[in-house]
Amino acid sequence: MARATTLEQVAERAGVSRQTVSNAINAPEKLHPDTLRRVKRVIDELGYRPDSKARALRTRSSGLIGYCVAERQDGSINVFMDRYLRALTAEVERTGRHLLLFTAPDGEEGLAVYEDLLARSAVDGFVLSNTAVGDPRHAWLRDRGVPFASFGRIWTGEPQPGPWVDVDGASGTAQAVEHLVAQGHTRIGFLGLQKGNPVGDDRERGWRRACAEHGAHVDDRLIARATDEHRDRGEAAAALLDSDDPPTALVAANDAIALGAYAALEERGLRPGVDVALTGFDDSPTAAVVRPGLTSLRQPIEEIAARVVRLLDNPEDDRGELLRPELVVRASSVNDDGGRNG
Repeated sequence: MARATTLEQVAERAGVSRQTVSNAINAPEKLHPDTLRRVKRVIDELGYRPDSKARALRTRSSGLIGYCVAERQDGSINVFMDRYLRALTAEVERTGRHLLLFTAPDGEEGLAVYEDLLARSAVDGFVLSNTAVGDPRHAWLRDRGVPFASFGRIWTGEPQPGPWVDVDGASGTAQAVEHLVAQGHTRIGFLGLQKGNPVGDDRERGWRRACAEHGAHVDDRLIARATDEHRDRGEAAAALLDSDDPPTALVAANDAIALGAYAALEERGLRPGVDVALTGFDDSPTAAVVRPGLTSLRQPIEEIAARVVRLLDNPEDDRGELLRPELVVRASSVNDDGGRNG
């Protein structure tokens, strides 16, 4: 049986000290980016894995990070969160630890599960996601001195307890509007989530702001909300397309609603990108294969996971980070004839 690669072998190959290799794994913020990249490259090349048993003895840790898997509506899918969980798992494993998945009720009731895991010393900390307005987990963990980091905001308007990372949804929809205005559109509709959904409201704010800044119409009659963000079959788009003065472009709060709009357009003999421009959000796998391809906002999944783990391991870095999504332009929003004016 081949012997496992040692930390000393990694240090020798990378031309650094043993402590530098340890920092690359446990405290990467201490290293110069070039040094960190070199050491990580050697770690990957040699297939080095930290000795989890020795680490546990030194630190009295479990080597596990808790992650609550949110309950979903029957039949609903969330490809983005599935991809995020995979990226997070890989990032945690890169540090020599593993994720412990569990379920818990929403709100205060679910805190008993977190308390039980801590009482059993089953985890060393938590990564939170699927945050809700006023989510109680953040303050509860902070008050007990438990390491944690959050993907998502709790939308109270007050400073959020503990470190967090989120995607700037308003910036994303603003990019979509700017792109559509450049195509000649001035009457741009918004297909949103139910009022009060903080993610949907944030993306609506970006649409409003960008329309106002670029001279496009800002009118509540240009907004339609999906009754079910996962199962919209074009109902939201139909409400705008059948209005007296329909928009010539649509910005959807997520790809599921945008893909529903394809059906509404087809039923009316309209073509995405030719008759009505359309954008989504999340850049789901379907966005690239549907015809015409769906223009969508791509969230930086790997970067989110990397920053969450970094913040988890640096509890003194008690701050929030907003990451900008990237607009991926496809045929659904580009009219080869030069677009239409609203």
